Amino acid sequence: MAKYERNPDVVASLTPEQFWVTQESGTERPGSGKLLRNKEPGIYVDIVSGEPLFASSDKYESGCGWPSFTKPIEPAHIQELTDTTLGMVRVEVRSTHGDSHLGHVFPDGPRDRGGLRYCINSASLRFVHRDDMEAEGYGAYLDQVEDTQ
Repeated sequence: MAKYERNPDVVASLTPEQFWVTQESGTERPGSGKLLRNKEPGIYVDIVSGEPLFASSDKYESGCGWPSFTKPIEPAHIQELTDTTLGMVRVEVRSTHGDSHLGHVFPDGPRDRGGLRYCINSASLRFVHRDDMEAEGYGAYLDQVEDTQ
């Protein structure tokens, strides 16, 4: 079992936008994230800790402007916290080991896939292509990744 933790060297090397999103609970502009339109098979991991968060097979186009997923690949790697900023009540999503702000979860996802929409900032994620998963230590998740081509 891999050990995931907040890596200070990685935090120090984040771009200003990645730092703002993950460390200061920022939100990238809608439609601007580099992973929004990614349709390659693989998994999405926390950019700070490397912990696996979402699978490409659970990604869908929600039209909200951010990558959207129906469920986490490993629920233990996700924390859901009440967020009352901006004058509303929402559920914030953070990585368990990296403590990175990822985005929010909403109850308006596809009903036939659980009804949730994990609305996640691209800046908080690193994509690992299916072809690289084994070499990078994520082979245990290959069965959760389907070919989307």
